Amino acid sequence: MITDVSLAFAHPEERSLASAGAAPRDRISLRDHIVEVDIGAFQKERGHQQRVMFNIVVEVRPAPQPLNDDVDRILSYDRLTEAVATELAAERLNLLETLAERLAERILAEPQAMRVFVRIEKLDVGPYKLGVEIVRSRAEMAVKVVGQNGEEAALHPLVVYLDNAAIAAPDLAQRLDAWLAAAPAVILTVGLPDAPQPQTGHRPTQRRVDLLAIEQNAWLLAARDPRCVVMATRTEIDWAIHRDQLVVWAPSKLVLDAVDGPHSREPVALALWLAELMAAERLLVHGDVSLPAGSRVRIERA
Repeated sequence: MITDVSLAFAHPEERSLASAGAAPRDRISLRDHIVEVDIGAFQKERGHQQRVMFNIVVEVRPAPQPLNDDVDRILSYDRLTEAVATELAAERLNLLETLAERLAERILAEPQAMRVFVRIEKLDVGPYKLGVEIVRSRAEMAVKVVGQNGEEAALHPLVVYLDNAAIAAPDLAQRLDAWLAAAPAVILTVGLPDAPQPQTGHRPTQRRVDLLAIEQNAWLLAARDPRCVVMATRTEIDWAIHRDQLVVWAPSKLVLDAVDGPHSREPVALALWLAELMAAERLLVHGDVSLPAGSRVRIERA
C-alpha cells in the first residue's frame, strides 16, 4: 500500500507514477548519477569537492511519428547528464535548490519534455544524505520576452485576485493603472458572483458549475474596463502578455485540462495555482478571504 510517507522518500520515478493523470506519459530517467562538486553556503564547504547524487525523471510527450530506431527522434538520456554538467560548469552555487531549479528549466527547454522530477542529494555531509526534490512542468515555465538589449529574459507577471467589491469599485480604472505601471504584465482573477450558484449534489459537476460561474464574473470585470481581455488558455495568456494586454483569466479550460491541477476549488487557491503556473512575481489579493499556505509565489493582501 502506497502512503504519503512512503512516497515522500520514494524514488522520483515512483512519485511520478503516483501523480500521473488518467493518460500517463512516457518517462525517461537518470538514476544515482554521482558527481564531485564544489557547492554549499558554509565556509567549510568552499573550495572542497563533495559527492552529489542526481536522480532525474522526465515525462515526455509521445513521438508524433514512428521512431524507426532513430536516436534523433527521442529525448536522449545524454541530454540529462549534459544538463547536469552544463549547470555545474556555469558557476559555483551555494544552494541545491538553485541548482535543481536551473536543471529543471534546462530540461524543460527540450521540446519533448513535459514534466520533470529532480532530486539532488549531498552524500558527504555526515552519516546521512541531505537533499532537495522539486517537480516542475512545462506549464510552469515563465514567459520569455526579448528585451531592448536583444537578449531573451523571463517575464514574471503580477497576478491579482479581485473580490466582488473590488470589481465594482469606482476606482477600478485607477487601480489598473497602478498595477500596469508597477509590473511587466498583469493577470486578473476573480471569484464566484454574489448570486447563489446552482447545486448539483455531485462534486465533479459542481466543480464545472462553479468554474463557469467564475468565468461569468470574469466577463463582468471585462465589461468594466475595455483594457481587460478574457483569456482561457496558456497560449492565449502568453500571446496577450507579449502584446502588453491586461488579462482576465477564465479558469475552466486550464483547470480541467491540467494533469497536475489545483487541489482546492476555492477561487483564491485557483488564483495561486495560476500564479505558480505563470512563475508570477507575486499574488496580490483583494478582499477578506483566507490565504492559501505553502506556495512558491509570494502572497500579499492589497
